[in-house]
Amino acid sequence: MKILIIGGNGIVGRHVTAYFSKNHEVIVAGRSRDEFPVDITQTRSIQALFEKTGRVDAVICTAGEAKWAPFTDLSEEDFAIGIQSKLMGQVNIVRLGRHFLNPGGSITLTTGILADDPVPMTTSAAMVNGAIHSFVKALALESETGIRVNAVSSGLVVDALEKYRDYFPGHHPIPMDKMLRGYIRSVEGKANGEVIRIYE
Repeated sequence: MKILIIGGNGIVGRHVTAYFSKNHEVIVAGRSRDEFPVDITQTRSIQALFEKTGRVDAVICTAGEAKWAPFTDLSEEDFAIGIQSKLMGQVNIVRLGRHFLNPGGSITLTTGILADDPVPMTTSAAMVNGAIHSFVKALALESETGIRVNAVSSGLVVDALEKYRDYFPGHHPIPMDKMLRGYIRSVEGKANGEVIRIYE
């Protein structure tokens, strides 16, 4: 398969890229990629990326940002970061990317445990994660799209433990190989409209 991975240099993206590169042709895109640059907050940038890659068999997005802060400190502009990046960035990847998918292709989005088990200072991140969950489930009802779209929602991964452990007291860290199973199931399986939760 020819697989486009958007955000393939991040904590999760690096492991996803390493796995799929073993048996597939992988294109890595991101803000710091010289050959395949993309800013998912900009529709024009996403469109330009797909025009450059041409048709692919699968798209995986592990990119997207949201502001972490107490709710009382969040401005409308702070909420807009998550809406424009992690939410609409991924929605637009589906909206535009479906035209560049080969028959039977798939798009895998990335959310996280905050949608179901938020912690303090994550109202914005939890909101956009939950919205993506609803989006993929609703999209599956429109079978005429002809593509499979899923979301992988993982708990706190081991590689991010040092950075985020204080925010997730009592949470069980998810090994990277277990986190990978969600992406494997979405890309190489037949799931559609699923939120693939990996929380324990």
